[in-house]
Formats: sequence, structure tokens, C-alpha cells
Amino acid sequence: MTTDSDTLIIIPAYNEEEGIVRVIDSIRSLYPSYPVLVVNDGSKDNTAFVAKKAGVKVISHPFNMGYGVSLQTGYKYAISKGYSYVCQMDADGQHHPAGIEKLLLTVKNGASDIALGSRFLDSGNYKPSFPRLTGIRLFRLILLLLSGRKITDPTTGFQAMNRKVLDVLITDVFPYDYPDADVIMLLSILGFKITEIPVNMRPNLNGKSMHKNPFGAFYYVFKMILSMLLTRMRKYSF
Repeated sequence: MTTDSDTLIIIPAYNEEEGIVRVIDSIRSLYPSYPVLVVNDGSKDNTAFVAKKAGVKVISHPFNMGYGVSLQTGYKYAISKGYSYVCQMDADGQHHPAGIEKLLLTVKNGASDIALGSRFLDSGNYKPSFPRLTGIRLFRLILLLLSGRKITDPTTGFQAMNRKVLDVLITDVFPYDYPDADVIMLLSILGFKITEIPVNMRPNLNGKSMHKNPFGAFYYVFKMILSMLLTRMRKYSF
């Protein structure tokens, strides 16, 4: 069992009042001492209120600023409070908290700087839609071609990382809208140790998806490919 005083769990949330308490409770049932931060991204519902009532730290944006900004808010908070490790997970309840320990152990024992929770390793039961799977496969291929890195789940939001990674991700090189495969590309270029760990994925109970709109899904894929290409060409001074 890893220690808890140096580790923060970050949950970015937007309009998740129906499920956020269930996510918090599921984490606490396994890791009662881990501090949890919910970054409320300008929700129009009672996400912030119910999360605070559940007893966790909540930081609220004044308006919706995007997934990437929410994550970076969490990263900056972690550094300001002296945390050495972060584990991030989504607020929709799909990430099973049992994976937290596996991800953190991989980072804390020095095997990796960042551990990615993969839904496709081993005998996972995650069955993405055909359009989503097509996008994931495309990102896998681009990552392999541009960085030589073979990643099975380049869009996973279930991750653990150390302070060295956090120090990079709080800078302007971190994408503020869709931090997915492009971040893996960035960290690979910078020489960080990246490991994938098999995790279980639960059904999305609220039925929401950031890519349900066909135009939004197309824009996401286009923007991600462009971001990955620019990340590969950019010069870094870290």
C-alpha cells in the first residue's frame, strides 16, 4: 500500500452532480486517507455543492474553461501544496478506483514517470463504439510513427504521475482543450518513462460523452492530429 501524505487524487468535473458523490465514495471505500480534489469547471448544476458536502476539496472555475484547464488547475494546486504524486480520473464513474493503487505503485517505485491506465490491455471488457475505436487506432498509429512509442490507449484519462511530469504540465506547452495523445507525444519526446497498466472500465451511467456530436468528434480528431504534429516539430528547452 502506498502512502497518502504525498499524493493527491484529481477529478475534473463539469455538470456531474448526479454521479460525483458516488465517485468520491467509491474512492474513499478503498483509500479513505487519500486527499481528493474536485475541479469544478464552471458547472451549471450543483456539482460543487454536492462535492463539498461529501467532504472533499473543491476548486471552481467561474465559467466552463475546458478539460485541459481543469486538469492544469489541479496540477498547479498539487504543486502549491507540496504533493509529489498525482492520480487523475474522470468524474463520470467509468474509472474503477481499484486501478488507483496499481498506477501509483508503478510511479512511486520508479518504474515510470507517468502510468497510463489502459482499457485495452489484458482481458478488459471495454467495448468502444466503432467511431471512437477508429479514432483511438488512428492516434495509436500517429504516436508510433512520430515518436516510436506503442501505446494501446492514447486517450485514457486515468493516469498517475510524479512531480517531474507535473513541472512540465503546468507550463504553456500543456494543451488546454484536449490533453490526450498529444501529451503522451510530448512526454515521450522529453524522455519521460511511460508505462501502461491494465485497468477496468465501468459503463458510463449518465450516458454523457464529449464526442457525441458528430461535428464535435470530427473537430476533436482534427485538432488532436494537428496538435500531435506540432508537438513533434516544436523545440523544447526543459
